Amino acid sequence: LTLAQAKKAVPASLLAAECAVEEVAVMEAEDKQYLNQQARSEIRTGIRERLLPDMPPQLKGIDFVFNERSRMIYATATSEKQLDAFVLSLMQTTGVMAEVADPENMAAKTESIDVHQWPPVSFSNELEDGMVDGTAGREFLMWLWYSSEKRGGLANIPEVGEIAYMVEGPLTFLMEGKGAHEITLKKGEPMLSAEARTALLSGKKLKKAKVQFARGEEVWAFTFDADEFIFRNLKLPQTEAFDRVGKFQERMVLLELFRQSFFHLYSEFVKERNASKTWKETKQAMRKWVAERPASA
Repeated sequence: LTLAQAKKAVPASLLAAECAVEEVAVMEAEDKQYLNQQARSEIRTGIRERLLPDMPPQLKGIDFVFNERSRMIYATATSEKQLDAFVLSLMQTTGVMAEVADPENMAAKTESIDVHQWPPVSFSNELEDGMVDGTAGREFLMWLWYSSEKRGGLANIPEVGEIAYMVEGPLTFLMEGKGAHEITLKKGEPMLSAEARTALLSGKKLKKAKVQFARGEEVWAFTFDADEFIFRNLKLPQTEAFDRVGKFQERMVLLELFRQSFFHLYSEFVKERNASKTWKETKQAMRKWVAERPASA
């Protein structure tokens, strides 16, 4: 199914062309060689307001599918704005209030744990716990990366079997605060780069990375945004069916296997993070793992 929304918008090419003409006219009228940013912004806003009423509505859709067995809705909403619009429209249409599968809701639903009660944690020996920030999503992605490298990267998932998991680049690190505290490493081997070690030692946590799950020859690959708790560019294993119905059914099965695997790993993290004694040992092990990362590629 698709949630379709009609919205008026000025095409970017038309807006750019109209702005260019107007800017030239203003510079000639005011005998100026250039316009500052504020003047250009005002021109852009004025032209958009003038053109918008005459623009035809454009349809935009959020595809979604409901799995009755798991009571899960899979939607192509990849931003907070899209999610809010989808949840609101679903409630207005069906009377059903959907809950977003974010770190807070999933921890509360599966383990009855409030992640807001967790104290801050630093994975760097150079910073105390209270000196860093973070989210449950970022801490989970850090834990997943650590577990993939130091714990064998294997998990036995109920109803799925054994899967292997690994974290790959590009890597985006973030530490909130004043100034530029987000960096993305793409070139070469970002996992082994000195820049990755420096980012971790400075208190940054992994915010976004490519992740792979594998079961035998089946591979699920996706980019995980830990703050938004969403999956981008999810690639499912190849299906064997040739007809559309059979292919759809196979993909739904593969999607369910992915969901079970991902949220099982998240539940394991939540339980470990919430057990103070166990987490203290894990934190020290992760600090050691960070300190021993390659200092040069």
